[in-house]
Amino acid sequence: MTLQKRLWDLVVLAIFVSAAVFATAPWFAFRALAAAARYEDVAAIGKLVDFPAVRASLTGQLDQAAPAAAAEPPSLWRDPLGAMRRAIAPIAPQQEPRVDRYLTVAGLSALTRGYPPGKAPPEPQDPGLLARIGASLGGPHPSFAYWDPNRVRIAVRRPHPRGKVTVFTFERRGLLSWTLVQIRLPPDERS
Repeated sequence: MTLQKRLWDLVVLAIFVSAAVFATAPWFAFRALAAAARYEDVAAIGKLVDFPAVRASLTGQLDQAAPAAAAEPPSLWRDPLGAMRRAIAPIAPQQEPRVDRYLTVAGLSALTRGYPPGKAPPEPQDPGLLARIGASLGGPHPSFAYWDPNRVRIAVRRPHPRGKVTVFTFERRGLLSWTLVQIRLPPDERS
């Protein structure tokens, strides 16, 4: 073989490897989120999750009474009486947010394993090799529900009621960095 042929083969191999790395990066981001939640690595979870975006998506699903988009508060320049009324109105006590149980370390760990928060069975503390292989073969197995160069949805089927699916939406923030921006819950869990 000539040197030119070897260089061409090397370039083609580099292109295929780069494409494979780019296409599988969201999968590795999901696995990193699952591992960070399992081992309670708060710093890694903070880098992998866009908490305001995920909170907004879960709030819209869990609170049916919440408006889709809140009206803009009155401005002092456009509506001075409305702004004064809003300033002196008593602040309504907030209800306990139902979203918080999903955004804890334990909640994210349960969701990535395919369970609702608080319903996941405990993981063995020091699993042996055979226990880890059995757990990985037993599932649930995350799968790509949608793939786009900038947005990926990964679906996790619940182990016991097979029809329930939780969908994690990741958005690309850098060449190979992906961030969780939405969690879509099964329909019966949204009420």
